[in-house]
Amino acid sequence: MSDKEIIEAARQFADQIMTSDTYKEYLYQREKIKKQPELYDKVNEYRQRNFDLQNETDGDDLLERMEAFDKEYEKFRENPLVDDFLQAELAFCRMMQEVYVLLADEIDFEV
Repeated sequence: MSDKEIIEAARQFADQIMTSDTYKEYLYQREKIKKQPELYDKVNEYRQRNFDLQNETDGDDLLERMEAFDKEYEKFRENPLVDDFLQAELAFCRMMQEVYVLLADEIDFEV
């Protein structure tokens, strides 16, 4: 199989991902929450803070900071628009993670 054929197969695979129920649900929920720009901004702030917290290298009081973060956003997460979007995003991210893991496991490549 040529490089060109591999790239074309990857494009077709991307098309399949974009027609998946998981991706369609993510897009649907994203569009719903974007209709409320202030709420969408707050969701993005939540996502950024969550990402930063999970990627911190200083783990001394990480558990306490995670608990404080969860408590701070507990009420916010109860909003159905927020929860539906975050659940759809998580489902899509998990699907993509499975794809990445599968590819990494199947390809013998040493770094």
